[in-house]
Amino acid sequence: MAEKKRDSPPKPKESYPLFSLSNHYHQLGLGFGSGSGLFASSAKPLSPLPPPVEVLSSEESCPKTSHPEPVVINVEVTLLKGRVSTFDVFGVANSDLVPGKYEGGLKLWEGSLDLVRTLWTEIQQGQLSIIGKRVLELGCGHGLPGIFTCIEGASAIHFQDFNSEVLKCLTIPNVNVNLDSFKKKNSNVKDIKTSQSPEIRFFAGDWSNMHDLLFQNCDHDGTEKDSGMNSTRGTYDGYDIVLMAETVYELSSLPNLYSLIKKCLCYPHGVVYMAGKKHYFGVGGGTRQFQLFVEEDGVMDACLIAEVADGSSNVREVWKFSFK
Repeated sequence: MAEKKRDSPPKPKESYPLFSLSNHYHQLGLGFGSGSGLFASSAKPLSPLPPPVEVLSSEESCPKTSHPEPVVINVEVTLLKGRVSTFDVFGVANSDLVPGKYEGGLKLWEGSLDLVRTLWTEIQQGQLSIIGKRVLELGCGHGLPGIFTCIEGASAIHFQDFNSEVLKCLTIPNVNVNLDSFKKKNSNVKDIKTSQSPEIRFFAGDWSNMHDLLFQNCDHDGTEKDSGMNSTRGTYDGYDIVLMAETVYELSSLPNLYSLIKKCLCYPHGVVYMAGKKHYFGVGGGTRQFQLFVEEDGVMDACLIAEVADGSSNVREVWKFSFK
């Protein structure tokens, strides 16, 4: 799911708990090179994680209190989102996070909208084509970036969130209501981008073991491939585009996140779009921390493509990563 965080330094009437995704309980250092580095860690898991699972569209369970609301991306794009509370889904008071139970996916964070706007701009400027691409949205929550790629003609869109409840009660209903709305608006248009139904799937679980379900590292003949990216092994089928918004707030989760990306991203032409806050006060992460992580690994190039300083939170950024 999309692991969430606070926007700005503490104010007298607010508190900023040092919460974390379940990765906090099993910090995993990738150990590039000598096994040391910015994010290397020797901590061991304190408790086993549940296995990742696929959530079927038929498992949709939308609370009665949820009503789709329009979200204006720009003058050209408006999407719909549901409004679901943690009480409706988890039976607890409204909160950005309930440690060990809920990881923030029911809230629509600014980075998600920043990411959709950036994707639209990239398409308009000829820097990105979605048509026929395989897309993965990590920490999807509302799933608006992934939904946007559905509308733009992606051939496959897979949504991942830590909580299966978020997928059932929010993501799946959001996908359905947006695609139904798009089809109705374009019912008389002959050449629409989604003329063929895309493959849409939903996956719940932790980043540390999600690759076992998301992507099998095998050739079409069943031969096992090496996990991760190796510049000498040639191409393989993976995701053409990986999207993530507000997923880099905590340092201890970054190794698992980056490892998953390298295992699933199509080599050598795959691209990652990441939106988030430059720094997350009180929890230590941020887009610049992830950028440093990527640079230390030396496998990918990083490019800052958008910066947002609108006063609603601290500075937000959108980055693009691609293989060297």
